[in-house]
Amino acid sequence: MPDKKVIYAADAIPVLPVFCHAAQDPTTGLIFCSGSIGCDDKYQLPEGVQAQTKLLLDNVTKVLAAAGSSLEKIVKVNVYLSNMKRDFGPMNEVYATYFKQVPARTCVGVAQLPFDALVEMECTALPN
Repeated sequence: MPDKKVIYAADAIPVLPVFCHAAQDPTTGLIFCSGSIGCDDKYQLPEGVQAQTKLLLDNVTKVLAAAGSSLEKIVKVNVYLSNMKRDFGPMNEVYATYFKQVPARTCVGVAQLPFDALVEMECTALPN
C-alpha cells in the first residue's frame, strides 16, 4: 500500500513540528485535516469565538486548497468548544456563512484547547 500524502499549506498558519496540516489517504483520496484553531501566524488569538471561528475556517480553506479540495467537499466536521453554553450560537452564526451545504458535524464541549482557544475544528474532505 502506498504511503499517505502529507500536506503542508504554505499560506496557512504554520503548524507545530509534531503534526501536519492534513494527510490524504492514497486509496480513497480522503483528506483528513488536523485540528485548527483561529490564531494568526504568531499563534495570537483574537477576542471572541466568532473572530476565532472565521480565522480557523479561512485557514482550513487554505489547507484544503493545498490538498486539491475545498470547503464544498467537506463531508464531516468535528467542532470543539471550550464553553458550549456561551459559544455554540455565536460559532454557528459564522460557521453557517462558510457552507452552502452543511456537512455532517459533531460539536462537543471540552475542558481546554491549545493556546486557550475558544474553538477548534477538524474535518474530512473529498478531493476535487
